[in-house]
Amino acid sequence: MNRPLEHQSDMTQHYLYEDQLPGGAHWSLLMRRGLKLRLTDVQGGANVGMLFYNPDNHLERYNAPDTLKCQHTFKLTTGHCLYSDMGRIFCSIIDDSVGWHDSVGGNTNDNLVSKKWGEKNYQQYRNDWTLSGYSSFLIEMAKVGMNRRDMAANLNLFSKVSVDDSGKMRFVENNSREGDFIELRFEMDTLVMMHTCPHPMNPAKEYPKKPVRYQIAKAEAVQADDYCMNSHAENQRGFMNTQLYYLNDGCKL
Repeated sequence: MNRPLEHQSDMTQHYLYEDQLPGGAHWSLLMRRGLKLRLTDVQGGANVGMLFYNPDNHLERYNAPDTLKCQHTFKLTTGHCLYSDMGRIFCSIIDDSVGWHDSVGGNTNDNLVSKKWGEKNYQQYRNDWTLSGYSSFLIEMAKVGMNRRDMAANLNLFSKVSVDDSGKMRFVENNSREGDFIELRFEMDTLVMMHTCPHPMNPAKEYPKKPVRYQIAKAEAVQADDYCMNSHAENQRGFMNTQLYYLNDGCKL
């Protein structure tokens, strides 16, 4: 099994599309299998709340417990795969300069944002308003006919939550620095929903608005010695389940 190579320079990649998502904002996009998505922390201290759904069956969505337990991990980084609740793999983390991404800390809601940072609505503050992660996901869900019943436990990319010996969780500040990135290779067609609202455990006195750049490129084909596929035994089964799902779609495997 090949170990991952040194981080690939951003200058060596050809991107099909790129843009920047401001802090405290939200977006969604359809990622086709065989593409990769690179997310870069522009200023440091970013948080990207993220959810995955099967665009052809919204009941299939990101499953945080299965993702963590089948890979025997509490953190997410290079070599880990992100699972659906059908035992398939939405995407694999093929490169990561951060080393720790959170999948247990949850999401902000309107009440939490109001208590921690005060209420700033759009009518008064326009683009300087303060959104919660929960409301951000609901807005993106509404675009494709989903609602609060379709909410799932989300990722918090670039953020770190550690646990002490007593089981108490602690938010680790400055986990991600300016220029840090994570790269996801999509193994399935995936509806990606994301926001740049703060992590719910962030102790910042002011509502943090940290932008993130996202870039889309073609991924190299998965080889037999692929690091993500072989990093854990369960991942091999996950790749097989994903391959089986696409057997009859007329595409080359």
